[in-house]
Amino acid sequence: MQLPVVDRPPVPVRRDLLTELQSAGVRLEDDPGAPSRRGGAGPSDHKAVTVDGTTVMIPVHTGIARFSPFVIRRDLYGHHTLEREGQFLARVTFPPAPKFYEGVTADGVPYWKIAVLHSSDVLATTVMQTCIRYRPVETSCQFCAIGQSLEAKRTIARKTPEQLAEVAAAAVRLDGVRHMIMTTGTPNRTDRGAAVLTDSAAAVTAAVDLPIQAQCEPPDDFAWFGRLRDAGVVSLGMHLEAVEPHVRARIMPGKAEVPLDVYMDAFAAAVDVFGRAQVSTYILAGLGDSLDAIDRMAADLVAIGVYPFVVPFVPISGTPLADHAEPDAAFMKAVLTAVGRRLKDAGMTSADMKAGCGKCGACSSLSAYETDSETRPAEPVYDAVF
Repeated sequence: MQLPVVDRPPVPVRRDLLTELQSAGVRLEDDPGAPSRRGGAGPSDHKAVTVDGTTVMIPVHTGIARFSPFVIRRDLYGHHTLEREGQFLARVTFPPAPKFYEGVTADGVPYWKIAVLHSSDVLATTVMQTCIRYRPVETSCQFCAIGQSLEAKRTIARKTPEQLAEVAAAAVRLDGVRHMIMTTGTPNRTDRGAAVLTDSAAAVTAAVDLPIQAQCEPPDDFAWFGRLRDAGVVSLGMHLEAVEPHVRARIMPGKAEVPLDVYMDAFAAAVDVFGRAQVSTYILAGLGDSLDAIDRMAADLVAIGVYPFVVPFVPISGTPLADHAEPDAAFMKAVLTAVGRRLKDAGMTSADMKAGCGKCGACSSLSAYETDSETRPAEPVYDAVF
């Protein structure tokens, strides 16, 4: 028997809500869709959740998420809803597990150990799952979990160009992946990973038409930027993470050996090769940098054509910063408002990027602050029947 249709009006998704979710995390009553991620590089201890048409990475395995006021539960009709203290906020869905995860490479490695799905349509890989800075306490980035997934045998230490090309082609064919992110642990103090990324990108672009963002520390020779471009890389990420010298020295002593002025020189050189808005950097808000420091750095970056992708810091289990506090939503709103205004005024937004973390945008609500509107049109909730 069909019961009366439940007719809920669509709820506009406020950018404030997305920001609060990424600061507070969410409690899941079940874990459907694509697997949530634990450890490793990138958005670890997160899950991709689509809130009224916008897919964001939300912490679900962190300490603070266990006490979050937000909960996602399955309703009587089998749909998932986001609630805060019993109040309905939005209908949510989860990107499905990608079909390419079922594949195995020609040399016998499961595809999901070579590359993973980020958000709903982004392929991501850590080409080298090791780093010269990772083990020594005196050089390691305190937030980094690059070795965790390797130790848990969820990945392999080095992905070959052939493996990456095979998996990328399958991800495009089977799941409609739209762009790819290649990052790497730092293998040396010279090219700092640019060489392995160049070889990897060349193999992928020879096999499939897929825009690639490469991510590494600034190489010693900026000629690597041209080599990366010639290999098919369309966007480059060089990640600051922290911006104030004392925070850099405390949080990532090894990376801090590369001075900020070297990064700025590298950014300018990379923009000359890749173009305005095609070079980006991660800034992890909440590590200790002040609002003013992040805003000043964003101003300098935008002035030379670099997109400052500001992301809330999320402590990862098993790292030295596992018990570090996440930035609260009020701080994130202030930071994102300031940086978003600079991007809007400069006419340089995430939509301009060809590939990469900023284009994906799922790890931060920054793109919602690039416009004057505080709300987005919401998709209809649903009509429910048995």
